[in-house]
Amino acid sequence: MARRDLSGAVDFAVLQSMTGGDAAIDEEVLGLFVQQAALWSGLLDARSEGWRDGVHTIRGAAAGIGAHDLAAICAEAEGADQALAAPALERVRDALEAALADVAAYRHELMLKGLRG
Repeated sequence: MARRDLSGAVDFAVLQSMTGGDAAIDEEVLGLFVQQAALWSGLLDARSEGWRDGVHTIRGAAAGIGAHDLAAICAEAEGADQALAAPALERVRDALEAALADVAAYRHELMLKGLRG
């Protein structure tokens, strides 16, 4: 996995502008995003009482790293009627998966750069 594997699901320029391009801070923020995704993705089920809370939290974390599509899909899902929650949450899960794949590729690139010195 490397930078060439990026799909565009995350605009890392947003992250870099926030962190000043400091690779260590980029890694820390992305690690926190991955942790938040793991923690809150369990609520991405229409049968879960807290699904809106999960979507809201993922939305904020996504916006912070430049995952614009994920943040927008979360915003749509947050406002969805309960009857439409299941398909909306499926779109959130798909967008989250794409963002996490980009994050993994970017973190891999950061790790390789760190090894090169």
